[in-house]
Amino acid sequence: MTEQTLWPVIAIDGPSASGKGSVAERVAQAFGFHYLDSGALYRLLAYAAHTRSVAWNDASKLAQIAAVMEIRFENGEAFLDGEHVSAHIRSEQMGKGASEVAVHPEVRTALLQTQRNFRQAPGLVGDGRDIGSVIFPDAALKVFLTAAVETRAQRRYDQLINRGETASYETILQDLKQRDLRDTQRSSAPLVQLPDAMLVDTTKMNITQAVDMIIAAFKKTA
Repeated sequence: MTEQTLWPVIAIDGPSASGKGSVAERVAQAFGFHYLDSGALYRLLAYAAHTRSVAWNDASKLAQIAAVMEIRFENGEAFLDGEHVSAHIRSEQMGKGASEVAVHPEVRTALLQTQRNFRQAPGLVGDGRDIGSVIFPDAALKVFLTAAVETRAQRRYDQLINRGETASYETILQDLKQRDLRDTQRSSAPLVQLPDAMLVDTTKMNITQAVDMIIAAFKKTA
């Protein structure tokens, strides 16, 4: 066991738009832990490929880009090769791109150690699709956070409208269904609820209730 593996990890996995990021950030703040938004890494890669005119189905070139990307997160903002890119990677287009680049085993391998390097004292809360199954299989607490796809689509729609963006509920719903299909059926690290993961269904639950559940569950592991 290395010194790094001594630091506890709370792994929160689940489908797109299930609220993982908001919940994970609040849990991390509650314990003073670091936070890893693995989805942002794939969005960053999708954006980097887009700016280089590299197709999202070109696994070899995507892996090459992933291996040399300079990624930095500061105060919730993302930087790629020194450029502030938060606004760019949060678009629906890059969300779709993240789901497409993430299906490639070469890409996931290239980003594996990058994600594990976020594990630092005093601990880490990570969210994504394979945080508990692949990135940190020894996590102290594994959570599968989900909600009905219709609920997730409505939340994403409301989020975009509140940001002043144009959005279609039906388009978002179909996009989420396609993402779920890609995430659960990909050959490398598919999205799955692990047998040892606690299920948190937020369909009829607010963010505070979800956060409180996870905090209470983690305290029991200490």
